[in-house]
Formats: sequence, C-alpha cells, structure tokens
Amino acid sequence: IGVGLVGFGLFFLLFGMLLYFDSVLLAFGNILFLSGLVFIIGFKRTFTFFFQRPKMKGTSFFLGGVIIVLMRWPLLGMLLEAYGFINLFR
Repeated sequence: IGVGLVGFGLFFLLFGMLLYFDSVLLAFGNILFLSGLVFIIGFKRTFTFFFQRPKMKGTSFFLGGVIIVLMRWPLLGMLLEAYGFINLFR
C-alpha cells in the first residue's frame, strides 16, 4: 500500500507540474507521498527522520512548502519543498 501511495503521489506531483503548477494536483500529490512514506517506514520512524536536530532546517522548508501549496501558492511552495528536500537528503 505504501509503495502505491508514494507512486501515485509522485505521479500527481509530476502531473501537477506539467499542468503549469496546478495547486490541487500538487497538494494531492504531497498528501499521498507523505502518507505513503508513513505506510512504508512507519509513523515513529518517519517522525524521527523528519524531526532530527540536524535536519530541522530541511524539514521546516519541506513542510512549510507543503503548507504553502495547500494554501494555493504552488510555485512558491514547490520551490520551498525542493530546497527542503535537498537539505533533508543531502
């Protein structure tokens, strides 16, 4: 289930970017991606991964970008998410 959710999340994110940053598709993709991640590695490990002290800057930008996308500012939100993603997985 988790791999399917992550796959659909990535599909909706890609499709949302191809359709000129459609905020509904991007928001749906973000929600599916994060819920799939929780299904794959578990809630506690996901929480532990995102909220480690060295990764707080990346987490704040990533989750802030998700919130900005949900508030229907897709371009700014995706830029923040991309920066946070790079900082998280550096």
